[in-house]
Amino acid sequence: MSHVVFFLVPGVHLLDLAGPAQVFSTAADFGHPYTLHYVSERPQVPTAQGLPLVAGADWPDLGPEDLIVVPGWRTVTLAESPAIADTDLDALRDHHARGGTVASVCAGAEALGRAGLLKGRRCTTHHDVQDELALRHPGAVVVRDVLFTADDRVITSAGIASGIDLALHLVAGRHGPAVAARVARDMVVYARRNGHEPQTSAMFRHRSHLDDTVHRVQDLIDTRFDQPLPLPGLASAAGVSERTLTRLFTRATGLTPLRYQQTLRLERAEHLISHGATVDAAARSVGFEDARMLRRLRARAS
Repeated sequence: MSHVVFFLVPGVHLLDLAGPAQVFSTAADFGHPYTLHYVSERPQVPTAQGLPLVAGADWPDLGPEDLIVVPGWRTVTLAESPAIADTDLDALRDHHARGGTVASVCAGAEALGRAGLLKGRRCTTHHDVQDELALRHPGAVVVRDVLFTADDRVITSAGIASGIDLALHLVAGRHGPAVAARVARDMVVYARRNGHEPQTSAMFRHRSHLDDTVHRVQDLIDTRFDQPLPLPGLASAAGVSERTLTRLFTRATGLTPLRYQQTLRLERAEHLISHGATVDAAARSVGFEDARMLRRLRARAS
């Protein structure tokens, strides 16, 4: 069981909160148990859109697998943002120190900055306050023109709808691209590129099309990318010829089915390696018989 705690500040934007909340709620509907909590310094929280929210005052007990999200709030300048109690800033700091992940949407990055979590780390926020965030927290490395950043379990997003991208990124990292794809499709959202940086999952880069046949084949590859998937079997599952599938798939995604599968394998392997796996172990985990193909793909991508 993973807990997701949303820390709510007066004037919170509804979409900053509702977007990520629905991502994790939908993931829970698909069998990945998340419990959502809402914490604030006051029992009733006014929102920027006028709809009051009810929240608890007590922080739940959290472990390293849990997540705190600070949605953004309406403000002209970060300096005019509502005060945040030291006890709540301590909660953000302490959770990260114990190995947990802390995330923000839009102006919520200011709370992370006050907690000292942005020092020396890449971060972003809404374009209207990026310059001010850099001035208020000179140790922060503010990245512009991206949807979100991830640096040592501190995840920040640009604002409003980008909170959905941030949450899908976290779901993909924890449960794989197939789960994130299923959540995104259930929410009827397109996953987008992260500004000028490559999107974490190939699934996100190659899902912005409307070809149902290709989507069905991608669903199959996403869930079984670590298994052999010969083209005849994929074509049969799609109800088209091999030649037609290759043509449709390439037109919709820019890749052949095999190259798409290899890209998923490579990105999953890179994730495992970044978390301490050897190249050999990562290669076996994603379905390669040995590490030679993985090394070739990594060299090609560098």
